[in-house]
Amino acid sequence: MKGIFLIFRVIVYVYLAYPAVRVHGQQFNSDSYLSKPWGTITIIPTIGRRSSMLMNTYSLFPKWEFTMAAYLYNNDDDPLTNDGYSASLYAKYMFYENRDKTGGFAAKAGTGTRPGTLDAEFRVKDAFKTYWINTPGTIPFFNNKVSVDLMPGVSTTINYSDTTSTAWAFTYSGRVAWYPFGPKASIVGEVYGSAGEAGTIPEYKIGLRWEPSQYAVFALTYGHEFNGSQGAGFEFGIMLFTPQFACFGGCQPRQKKKGKTVY
Repeated sequence: MKGIFLIFRVIVYVYLAYPAVRVHGQQFNSDSYLSKPWGTITIIPTIGRRSSMLMNTYSLFPKWEFTMAAYLYNNDDDPLTNDGYSASLYAKYMFYENRDKTGGFAAKAGTGTRPGTLDAEFRVKDAFKTYWINTPGTIPFFNNKVSVDLMPGVSTTINYSDTTSTAWAFTYSGRVAWYPFGPKASIVGEVYGSAGEAGTIPEYKIGLRWEPSQYAVFALTYGHEFNGSQGAGFEFGIMLFTPQFACFGGCQPRQKKKGKTVY
């Protein structure tokens, strides 16, 4: 585990020291219900125009994920300048999954925000003053040819904009993935944003996602605001999954005397 944290620190240092390299973790704001298999570590870099991110997710317990992410912003389109950075920390619990393991529901809670969910003027200094909770849900349609992810939530930002007030916002995110040629490739569309005192202009993303194996997912997307001048632009993201090994107490389930499996 110390080695994983060391690798993360080294990669983040490289990103901050060399801003010409712009990395942005799997770029979709929406999340599915799924928690990765117990003991899996996920490493997610993404290269984008507006911001860069490195995300690490640890499935330390069954149905639980713990995530930390670092964002590096590029507000002026000049990769040689440092326009600030922020981070987020959160936990996710999958509380329902259907029999076919194609849909379900989860709950997430944490601090820090992703780009596009907090006003650009405040996202660097107010990211860790923002606390949020949301509930990702995944619903399959047409024999799994179409998958819909919905993620409503709420956030609160303390001392928003250097004032003594607390700003609330309703956060929303929806994503549709269409698999016209089988389970390995999909066309994805997404809408997300927030409304309220700390609201933002709604954004959209469209793109392609390729899942060649159980250990890797690639995505190429383009995103922009609906009625604004900013947006994510083009992004290329990768998700890399390790085999199951990072488990407290071992990754093998224990058997009860009556034959029931427990973890």
